Amino acid sequence: MPTHLIEFTKEGSVQASTDESVLEASLAAGIPLYHACGAKGKCSTCRVLIHEGADHLTPPTDPELALGERMHFPPNVRLACQTRVTGGPVRLSRILRDESDMSLYVGPFAGAATQQIGEERELTLLFLDIRNFTPLIERYLAFDVIHIIRKLFTTFQEVIEEHAGRIVETAGDGIYAAFGFESDLASGAAAAVKASFAILERLREMNDSYFRVHFNHRVQIGIGIHLGNVIMGGIRVAGSDHLLIMGYPVNIAARLQDATKQLNNNLVVSAELFSYLDQTAYAHTEDSVDLKGVSGSFRVILLGTAYLRASHLENPSD
Repeated sequence: MPTHLIEFTKEGSVQASTDESVLEASLAAGIPLYHACGAKGKCSTCRVLIHEGADHLTPPTDPELALGERMHFPPNVRLACQTRVTGGPVRLSRILRDESDMSLYVGPFAGAATQQIGEERELTLLFLDIRNFTPLIERYLAFDVIHIIRKLFTTFQEVIEEHAGRIVETAGDGIYAAFGFESDLASGAAAAVKASFAILERLREMNDSYFRVHFNHRVQIGIGIHLGNVIMGGIRVAGSDHLLIMGYPVNIAARLQDATKQLNNNLVVSAELFSYLDQTAYAHTEDSVDLKGVSGSFRVILLGTAYLRASHLENPSD
């Protein structure tokens, strides 16, 4: 009977006949795959991540389809106990490497299945930070500070989600969001910039009608945006699923947000991102800035406006 090659990433290769499952062939070759349910397609511990050769695998069985639907498996995740090889080569990885991995993918600490598998994506990253927030913290009660943050973040989140973005993380008075999950890189970049302008406009309205009236203060923010290839996955913390997006473009976006202070402009994007936009649609200024970890000057585009001086922030009559 003919056999076909299965390559386990960094673990070796296995020959599998068409009448044996990936699980059976792997175990026979000494590559341990967990199978807590006894290879019945009920436990998901034998999950493998397919890198190449998905078209050389048998279609999902009924048990695999049922479990995959319940646990929201992405298309490139298969149950080794239910999958056979019809051609080759096939390249895959074990997801559970040893017993210490079990709780990450099975049980109360497992995150949403669609977020468990790390993958590379091209996304647009946006960092937003509230400027000059320390004086407010020092001047107002804890209730007021949290109330202001809640009001701002609720508005920012609404705008981000209206433009098909997702908040990845909040920390103190900052927000980290990403765009382009269901679109190409150009559409994600355009969405992030449009969301930024919408946030700035909503903030102007809140300053005029609310913060100047009730707190004698104008809130200012800085936004930095970049794009590129990142690693995306998920983790469960304190009973909730958290999206993780990491990589060099994330660091650049965060540093561009910080550079808004140096450049005295509340919306700074990378020149690379700007190349994906309809450049005639935006009034802009080109500049360059030194960023930590980046050799040479980094080209940026200023799309926002200059910050108000401190004396103007607390004078509602201006």
